[in-house]
Amino acid sequence: MYLSSGRPEAASEAVSARPVSGAGAVVTGNVIALGMVSLVTDVSSEMVTAVMPVYLVTGLGLTMLQFGFLDGLYSGVTVFLRLVGGHLADRFAARKRVAVAGYGMSAVAKLGLPLVGASVPGIGAVLAADRAGKGLRTAPRDALISLSSSPQAQGRAFGVHRALDTVGAFTGPLVAFAILAAVGTAYDAVFVVSFCVGLVGVAMLVLFVRDHRDPIEQRPGWRDGLRLLRDRPYRRLCAVAAVLGLVTVSDAFVYLLLQHRLEIEPHWFPLLPLGTAGVYLVLALPLGRLADRVGRRRVFLAGHGVLLAAYLLLGGPLGGVGLLISVLALHGVFYAATDGVLSAAVGARLPASGRAGGLAVVQTGQAAGRFASSMIFGALWTGWGPAGAIRILAVALAVALLGSALALAGGRMRAAGRVEEVADVR
Repeated sequence: MYLSSGRPEAASEAVSARPVSGAGAVVTGNVIALGMVSLVTDVSSEMVTAVMPVYLVTGLGLTMLQFGFLDGLYSGVTVFLRLVGGHLADRFAARKRVAVAGYGMSAVAKLGLPLVGASVPGIGAVLAADRAGKGLRTAPRDALISLSSSPQAQGRAFGVHRALDTVGAFTGPLVAFAILAAVGTAYDAVFVVSFCVGLVGVAMLVLFVRDHRDPIEQRPGWRDGLRLLRDRPYRRLCAVAAVLGLVTVSDAFVYLLLQHRLEIEPHWFPLLPLGTAGVYLVLALPLGRLADRVGRRRVFLAGHGVLLAAYLLLGGPLGGVGLLISVLALHGVFYAATDGVLSAAVGARLPASGRAGGLAVVQTGQAAGRFASSMIFGALWTGWGPAGAIRILAVALAVALLGSALALAGGRMRAAGRVEEVADVR
């Protein structure tokens, strides 16, 4: 397996579906279909995500250390399954089938939440199953998006997908809020509705998304995947994603920090993600297009700079509505500048036959970092309080961001004059 040379004639093989309109269109029907699947699935998942922190901390009385462990588990269980999902998708040219299995697993897991009741170990097991499904599906799905788009339009394609995805992320908390407004603290109703919506997403994936087939002789093995790490720009992106993931506070902790600072009532808590999702929705496509023009690595790093500003506000003296609006807005900008942009930067320089596996390696490093981050932040909150914990993370993020910028800039200088190495991962 070899990395993409960046030549237009070679890269054109990655486009597996026609544009949705005219020869000049850059976003294909397959990308739109995958975006709609993610939209519906995110309605399902964000319904649960929006209520889970307050359910565990306020409803069940978990300490921040315990919550940090569960939150880390929620992210970390995907670590190795991302690699498994990516490898199986490439090895058997079964990206759609692996994605269907992952989406189905997550949908069924939602039904487990009302069955385990207030059992913390049971909740942990169900959350692990839900995230296992996410781990299986993410790399194959992103590979299908990348393979359905030209190298020059990777940022725009992921921007469109993430924008549709974020419509679901915006809608899910609203649905959860409406359900709780009708039934009080009967969280089981949220979980059951989430399961039903998740099944609709699986059905849409089966019916409307096209797979990408590779010739048998081009299907990679494990050793081929490891050879990707010989490429320095790719290896640096893997390292940078992992390091920055280690100093990224999870969404749940950001919202809990806001609740603590502003004394927000629990029944309003599910609405906090709407601020992040609204900004993400507006900026996902513009920042994806900007990344295609000015460089995906630059936008990715700038997004973490915005996250640093949010940390500083959370640990600073600002309060009231100004703090709420500023932090949620910055949080949304961070996601719009980093989520799809990283996948676009990586996917464009990977061969079609190894794209899911290559994306999985980067996503695994990032997930492992965030797994550790949640447990570390829970421990810091317990020992130093919320303000002290976020200030420590702000310093760590500043250092990591500086090191990442130097590492990626150094790679660009060493690659000067070799256009084929920098064309895809700018």
